[in-house]
Amino acid sequence: MAVARLGSFSAAAMELGYTQAAVSQQIAALENDLKTQLLTRRPVVPTEAGARLLEHAEPILLRLDAARADVTRLTRAPRATLLIGVTPVAGAAFPLAEALAELRTRLPRLDLTVQVAPRRQVAVAAARGELDLALTDGLTAPGDSLPEQAPVTAIGLTEETVRVVLPPDHPLAARPAIRLPDLADARWIEAENVAPSLEEIRRHAATEGYRPALRYQGTDTATLLNLAAAGHGLTLLPESAVIDKGVTSVPVTLPRLSHRVEMLHAALPKDSPADALAALLSRR
Repeated sequence: MAVARLGSFSAAAMELGYTQAAVSQQIAALENDLKTQLLTRRPVVPTEAGARLLEHAEPILLRLDAARADVTRLTRAPRATLLIGVTPVAGAAFPLAEALAELRTRLPRLDLTVQVAPRRQVAVAAARGELDLALTDGLTAPGDSLPEQAPVTAIGLTEETVRVVLPPDHPLAARPAIRLPDLADARWIEAENVAPSLEEIRRHAATEGYRPALRYQGTDTATLLNLAAAGHGLTLLPESAVIDKGVTSVPVTLPRLSHRVEMLHAALPKDSPADALAALLSRR
């Protein structure tokens, strides 16, 4: 992965702390095992077989990290610390603060950290043991789980209506409901750190289009709402992130979609702060 990403055996060796000869020997051994060339040498780029192997490499290495983290968690003494990851919308759509307040009454000396990050980052960090527990969110058909992004346990917490946020003078603003395929040619905001990505919207709508008029790379929901309300493009958000925020929004009725919040975690040591919080979240 390092050689393919950097396009250089020497650069990969420097990054990984090996000699160039050691990296070359490892690649040669891998090619010998698979009986095919994985990288061309001048320039250093993946062959078709190498590109296919790279598709498997990241999840394989992630599972290895997750296995190490699982064993470490189960064998070490419970810590009086708790590191929670939340996606921007999940933190707002689910009453996490109330659960944390109840946890603090039980564990008043708990060292607590809440970290906001995009969906993929949160899932991977939970699998690797970098987070004790995480909340993520996304679009799904009602009752369905979110697509697996990492080898972790995922527990559904809430589902709610999805709404399109649009300017108040938009031609569709007065409608009681909107069909998502009818918006394929509209101007959209690509804000995958906060809202569903346009690729995700295309997949659920089973329609091409949904091109970005603006890309928002932040994690603040209020900024995204302001951009949509000012006419820079449409966005999809759960009802709880939109209602009473002073913006115009219309519910999506086709396809049938829900905004789902899930709790993610690897193995939780019994009686640990993360175990206690998971039980509190599951009851809400």
